[in-house]
Amino acid sequence: MITDSLLHIGQYSSVSSRLKLAAQFLETRNCRALEPGKYEIDGDLVYALVQHYETKPREKGLWEAHRQYLDVQYMAEGSERLGYVPIGQTEVTRPYESDGDYALFAASGDFFTLREGHFALFAPHDVHMPGIQLETVQSVKKIVIKVLIDS
Repeated sequence: MITDSLLHIGQYSSVSSRLKLAAQFLETRNCRALEPGKYEIDGDLVYALVQHYETKPREKGLWEAHRQYLDVQYMAEGSERLGYVPIGQTEVTRPYESDGDYALFAASGDFFTLREGHFALFAPHDVHMPGIQLETVQSVKKIVIKVLIDS
């Protein structure tokens, strides 16, 4: 798991050419102005999901992880708490579903605040719980870029 300011996302572009495309998308768009929906960057290899939603209490959150895609979660407006725990410290509660590229877990992890203008990158071994409120519920706009892992 990596978390950083969008100002530094280019430093992670050397990880893969697909991650570089994700970084370029975020760096060259007015992310606050994007409408909710799916934006193709490189077909099914790299695409963005622009989401606008209300954060929720931790007890309503779900621990999730993906196998086929990295998640780059960029906070365009607002702030939320995100949970993180290494997959080896979890128990599977819903086995992996390839159609949605996710599995669900029971875990007790650490939480951090994802603030406006910052991103978090989650790999398949990074179980995470997105969308958690700070003190109170708030409306946020987040862009989740799905980056297919190089085989």
